[in-house]
Parts: sequence; C-alpha cells; structure tokens
Amino acid sequence: MPGSAQAGALNLSRIELAVEVGDDFDRILDHLHHYQVATPERRIREIIEALNVLEHNPLIGRPVNNDKRELVIGRRSHGYVALYRYVVEIDTVFVLAVRAQREAGYLRDDTK
Repeated sequence: MPGSAQAGALNLSRIELAVEVGDDFDRILDHLHHYQVATPERRIREIIEALNVLEHNPLIGRPVNNDKRELVIGRRSHGYVALYRYVVEIDTVFVLAVRAQREAGYLRDDTK
C-alpha cells in the first residue's frame, strides 16, 4: 500500500541452517587448525556472511539435483560451497551442508 510504512520495506527470505552444518563448520575449523591458518574463526564468519546473500536472492546458487542449489563462496584456499534448498511457499532457504571447494562431494547421504 503506497504511503504506508510497509511500502519501502524489503521482503527478505528466511535462512535456516541444518544442525549438521555445525558439524561441517567443526570439520572446516579442524582442517584450518591442522594447517595453522591464522584466525580460522574468521573463515566461518565469512561463510555465514556470504550466506546472507540468500536473504535477497535465494535463487542465486547454481541448480543441482533434487531442487537443491549450490552457493559458491570465495575462491581458492578460501573457497567453499553451501548446498541449500529454497522453499518458495514459506520463503525459506534451508542450508543443508557446507564444504570446501576442493572437497569431493558432501559427507552425508541426506544431501543427495
């Protein structure tokens, strides 16, 4: 409705992280600690900040199987991929898994 407080408001999609994404972050942190990367916690923050793009554009990721998408985050040694599903009916993005770009596939069967 023009002139109302809602007129200029942005509709943002909701983002939900699967519980298993915490395991993915732990695996990434373990890898970074093993290789003595400075400020590994900052890498996790960068991944989470990159996921925020899905609030504005949930279909930005490249399509993969079974109505899922992949968001490419960063590059080279800072490169990660987030597997997600966007449910239009409830305007919600469900992040299912996160892995390094150099990893082959996802560790869990439920991400297929």
